[in-house]
Amino acid sequence: MSATIRGIHAASRGTYGTPRVHAELVDLYAVHCGRKRVARLLRLAGLAGVCRRRKVRTTVRDEAAPISDDLVQRRFTAPAPDQL
Repeated sequence: MSATIRGIHAASRGTYGTPRVHAELVDLYAVHCGRKRVARLLRLAGLAGVCRRRKVRTTVRDEAAPISDDLVQRRFTAPAPDQL
């Protein structure tokens, strides 16, 4: 079974990880085993999949937007500790 897993991993040019190797074992080779066993065998063989996911940026900061005026006249400097 380790040889089959190595073959699937090599055929994917080293990109397949546990979920895809397991799916190919079940679909193409009709081998019934658990996903955790496939993960353990991959780890013992020193093989790992490639993670090519990008980070998601949810906020795009507008650099041209002016900073708002201080409408409530907040004072951010204190003359002494515990006094404002």
